[in-house]
Amino acid sequence: MKRPERPLRLGTRGSPLALAQAHMTAQALRDAHGWDQDAITTVIVQTSGDRIQDRALAEIGGKALWTKELDRALAEGEIDCAVHSMKDVETIRPDAIRIAAMLPRADVRDRLVGAENFAALPPLPIVGTSSPRRAAQVKRLRPDAQIILFRGNVATRLAKLEAGEAHATLLAAAGLDRLGQADIGATVEIDTMLPAPSQGAVGIETLADNDVMLGWLAAINHRDTFDSVMAERAVLRGLGGTCHSPIAALALLEGGQIHLRAEIISTEGDETVRDEARLARGDFDAAEAIGRGLLERASPALRSLFEG
Repeated sequence: MKRPERPLRLGTRGSPLALAQAHMTAQALRDAHGWDQDAITTVIVQTSGDRIQDRALAEIGGKALWTKELDRALAEGEIDCAVHSMKDVETIRPDAIRIAAMLPRADVRDRLVGAENFAALPPLPIVGTSSPRRAAQVKRLRPDAQIILFRGNVATRLAKLEAGEAHATLLAAAGLDRLGQADIGATVEIDTMLPAPSQGAVGIETLADNDVMLGWLAAINHRDTFDSVMAERAVLRGLGGTCHSPIAALALLEGGQIHLRAEIISTEGDETVRDEARLARGDFDAAEAIGRGLLERASPALRSLFEG
C-alpha cells in the first residue's frame, strides 16, 4: 500500500510496557503495508493515570485517567491513532472515536510474584494490588490476606515488593512477557483466577470519520481477538461496571462460537456470582445480557458495588 504522505503519528503512554505495545503496533503496520521505518513516528502522551500514583483509580476518575489525554490528542489532530491496553479502556467510548483494531491476544492469565502459589503465602499475608478484581479473588482464596495499594508500572511494583512492602503481588503475564520478563512469577491458572475483561489485548483507536486510517488499521486487526474482547466488553456494559467493581470475564473461540465465562465478586471474596454460555460470534447483545443476569442474581450488598 502507498506510503503515507507524512509519518503516521501513533500516540501512546510513556511507560515501558506502553512503549513496547506501541512498537508492536508500528511494526505490524509496517509489515502489513510494506512501509519503511520512517513511515510511523511515536508520540508520547502523559496521562493522569501515570502522574497520580498514590491513590486507587476509583478515587480519582477511573479508567478515563488512561485515555482522556490520548482522546484529546486524537480530537485535536496531534496524533492519528492511539494504542491502549484494552483492559484500561472505558466501557463506553466517545462516538467520535472507534476501536479500529486489536493485535493478537497474549497470555490472559495473572502471575503471582513472591510465592509459588497462594497456599505458600505466610499466615496473614500482605498482598499488593490496585485491582479490585485481583483483591477480591485473593480474599476468596486467602480470607486472611491484607490487601494494600500497589500502583505504578511493572518496575515500580516489583521494586515495592523487593523493598518488603508486601509478601506478594499480581501482574499480568502478557505485560511481563512483552517486557522480556517471562521468568518472573508463578502463573495462576484461569480456573483459580478468571482474568480481567480484555486482559492481554492491545487495541488501536482512531477517529470514527478517518476512513484512511480505519482502512490502514483494518489490515492489522486480529478478528478472533477483536470478537472475543468485544464480547467481554459487552458483559461490562451489562454490568455498568466501574473501576471499583470486581469483575472477571473471558471469551474464547471454540468451534466457531464464543465460550464466555464471567463472574462478579464481593470485596471480601465471600460472594461470587458466575455464569457461562456459548454464544454466536458477534452476538454482543447476548453477552451484555449475561452481565445483567449476574447483577440480578447478586445480593444487594454485591449489587451496590455496581451502582453510581
